[in-house]
Formats: sequence, C-alpha cells, structure tokens
Amino acid sequence: MTLDAPPPSDRNRMDHDTTIAATVPPRLGASPGLAPYLLSAPALAVLATLLVVPLVATALLSLHSFSLYKGIENVYNFRNYADIFSDPYFYRIYARTFRIALIVTVLAVLLGAPEAYILNRMRDPWRRICLLLVLGPLFISIVSRTLGWALLFGSTGVVNQALMAVGAIDSPLQFMYSETGVVIALTHVLVPFVVISVWASLRRLDPHVENAAVSLGAGPATVLRRIVLPQVMPGVLSGAIIVFALAASAFATPAIIGGRRLQVAATLAYDEFLNTLNWPLGAAIAVLLVVANVVIVVGCNRLIERRYARVFE
Repeated sequence: MTLDAPPPSDRNRMDHDTTIAATVPPRLGASPGLAPYLLSAPALAVLATLLVVPLVATALLSLHSFSLYKGIENVYNFRNYADIFSDPYFYRIYARTFRIALIVTVLAVLLGAPEAYILNRMRDPWRRICLLLVLGPLFISIVSRTLGWALLFGSTGVVNQALMAVGAIDSPLQFMYSETGVVIALTHVLVPFVVISVWASLRRLDPHVENAAVSLGAGPATVLRRIVLPQVMPGVLSGAIIVFALAASAFATPAIIGGRRLQVAATLAYDEFLNTLNWPLGAAIAVLLVVANVVIVVGCNRLIERRYARVFE
C-alpha cells in the first residue's frame, strides 16, 4: 500500500507557510540579550535606591569642608582625606579595626569548620537540634546578643563570678571596654556564617571517596587532611571572607562592648556624625572603611576563585 502525495497546491501552500515562519522572528526571543536586564530591572532599581545612591551621597559629602562657626560649607576639596592620612590617630583606629576583624575571622574559622564537620557526620534528629543551636544567634537581634555579653562580661557578671568562685582569679577580669571582649562577642555572632558556608561544601562531598580511602588503609586523620580538607577549603575561605567583611564594618558590638574607650572605624564615624557634628569627616572615615573593605574582600575572592576554579565548576 502506497501513500498518495499531496496535491501540488497543498505542497506549495506548505512551502509558503514554512518560508514565512522562517523569516518572521519569534516575538519573545527577538532581543535575547535585553531580556535578563528587563527581568532584573526591579532588583537593580532597589539596589540603586538603597545602596548606590546613599554611597554616592556619602562620598560627595566627604568632599565638603566643615568649620565650627559655618558648619558644612559648599566647597569641594580633599581636605578631610588629607587630615585622615596625616594624623596617626586614624591609622591606629583603622589598624585596630582590621586587627579585630582578622582575629575574629581566625577564631570563627577554627570554631565553625569543626562544628560544620561534626554536624555533617551527625544523624537526625540530633543534627537538626545541634544545627538550631549553632544558628540560634542569627535569630536574635544583634543588640540583644551584645547586651547579653555585656551582662556576662561585667565585673559582677557571671563569667567573673564563676572564675572567682573556683579560685581561678582573685579580681575581676576586664572584658568590657577591651579588644578581648569585642573579639569574643563578635566571634559568637559570626561563627554561624562559617558553619553555613563549610556545611554547604561538605554536602557536596561524595562519601564513597572517604570510604575508598579508608579501604586503602588511610587513617581518619589522613582522610580528613588529604580528602576532606582540600575539597571544603573553598567553603572555609568563603566563610572567612564573609566574617571579615562583617567584623570590619560591625558597629553595635564594638559600640556596646568597646564603648568610647575602644574606638573602631564604624564607631568613630558615628561619633563624628552625632557628637562633633563634623559630617564630612565622618563621611570620609566611612568611605575609606568601605573602600578598604571592598578591596580586601574582592582581592581575596579573586585569589580563591583562581586557586579553586575547578572546584567551583
């Protein structure tokens, strides 16, 4: 049995429709390069309104002059930046800021990475319970958490009273208004970010690789050092970058625990804005903090991406 071919008129009509369909561009895909920008336009508008515009306004404010009698003068210059770079006091403030951020980052990694590894090895329901305990600080206001640490660190606080009760110390330790207190409080606040980052990397590991290493005679320490650690290192470094950026720009914890005796860049900018009313100088301090933070974070992120490019693929 053979199939009859369509009449010549039908074949011509089919060829004509095919030609028209091929020449008319699709309506939705007419400009494929423009579609992502149109879809992200609302998010970009919110970002520009809430982030870019305030940053630009702060940068422009930092270029104004200030005097005690005239206030903010509508004169643009770099006098505020010259004052900052010529005064050793500001060098000490920025050095303290990034020193605290670096110490907090190291402590957060040393505490958060093992926590994430232990959580990954746990089974439910203990995993969920411990994960809730680790991530609990993120569910509480940072001011409430810092005030809780202030109550613990006081001369009559729980920490000093417990140490004196067991005979470890004779007089209360000075946690308040010290770098030690600020570092401890910030570490408690920022450890969950390392746990989340490292745990995300651990979830991508194939457990059969560890089992294969054990079957070949590798001990637990060797498996951890040669198998697990190299694969989760991108997560560790990513969490470290997040912690460093948040610690360097932290305000509430240094303001409450450190007070006016222990100034960092964020609290110094706050004092210039509200106490001395020198808004241009405060804006210059904030701009330099943002620029330094961005340069450090972007530089470290580039190094991580270049070093672990295959892992991210």
